[in-house]
Amino acid sequence: MIHEHLTSLAAAEGAASRAGGRTTSLTVVGTPGERRVTMFADACVRHGLREPAVVPWTSVLRGQDVTLEPGTLVRIESPGEDAEADALLRGPGEPSRVGGGAAWHAAFTAGTARIRRAVGRTPGAVLLADVDEIAVMFDKRLCHARLSAAGVPVPAALPGPVGGYAELRERMGQAGWGRVFVKPAHGSSASGVVALQTSGHRIKAVTSAELSAGGLHNSLRVRSYEDEADVAAIVDLLAGDGLHVERWFPKAGLDGRTIDLRVVVVDGTPTHAVVRASRSPMTNLHLGGERGDLGTVRTRLGPQGWARVTEACVRAASCFPGSLTAGVDLMIGVDWRSVAVAEVNAFGDLLPRLTGFPGGGAEHLTTYEAQVRAILARRTATPGAAVPVPLGGNADG
Repeated sequence: MIHEHLTSLAAAEGAASRAGGRTTSLTVVGTPGERRVTMFADACVRHGLREPAVVPWTSVLRGQDVTLEPGTLVRIESPGEDAEADALLRGPGEPSRVGGGAAWHAAFTAGTARIRRAVGRTPGAVLLADVDEIAVMFDKRLCHARLSAAGVPVPAALPGPVGGYAELRERMGQAGWGRVFVKPAHGSSASGVVALQTSGHRIKAVTSAELSAGGLHNSLRVRSYEDEADVAAIVDLLAGDGLHVERWFPKAGLDGRTIDLRVVVVDGTPTHAVVRASRSPMTNLHLGGERGDLGTVRTRLGPQGWARVTEACVRAASCFPGSLTAGVDLMIGVDWRSVAVAEVNAFGDLLPRLTGFPGGGAEHLTTYEAQVRAILARRTATPGAAVPVPLGGNADG
């Protein structure tokens, strides 16, 4: 568990500090110069740590040796939008294409396994996230099953594989569902997600995927398809990489926009939240969604409603106890009482210019600063302490 690793590190660091030894060193596996890497590095420097070393994802994916400093803490970051890393993960092709998720997942998990082996052979090195947990978070089917088994509120889902459009419609009819979200099993950033509505012979699919003679490509514009042949072609193209199909969870709205939340949980404590508001079923900010006012949402929910939101996020994150942080996509029902977890993201902390919400214990910190603080809390813990220093109650993120 991450707690035990960091508590052991705290004892070693405390002894080293008293002896005039080195302070905490960190290594980030990521894309050099990419903002996830630079923002985390800035957070480290602001908290008195030296800038982390960076191991490029491209080196890992090529199978090159990973050399780490003894005692370093290793943070695995997203490969981001690096075209070279994308080609190594999915194979050569246009980066904007939709698909290749199964190949991406296989190559990515092979890469994280190489990182784990490198950490294992480096004295004192510690991973800040469990690579098996990351793999589950990047498989929507496995993630949904884990959350459901733990009693976390999630939308109902069709069991087993769904082979294509014809089978999807048959299974929807059997379940009595007229509205579903069709998600690529290994997609991210809403790539290939289809919000599908059917009523008799009428059909409407809303997605950011653009269907053309060249296949499916990601677009920053959400579009609608109402020709069944087009919808069938889209679903059949997506099905090759595996599908996860959930019953549509009607979400709350404000000012004519549908909303949901991205909540960042750091070391078991929800610290940051952003309201995502959109006139389309997809609320992702890069697809035209806007940041809504969290205070308004909290007021509408009331203390008990907000407690339900944070409790659901804590329960979702607790399904991944080996991970220092998790980004939970949380949906609030139209009744403003029910909640459901849509996804848990391994790399869901990229929320620029956002500081922690009031009462979350990270009010003046970014998501990256809150994580650095959690690491430093262990470094300054009393050597040999049986219980790790809790995150909550300190300043903010």
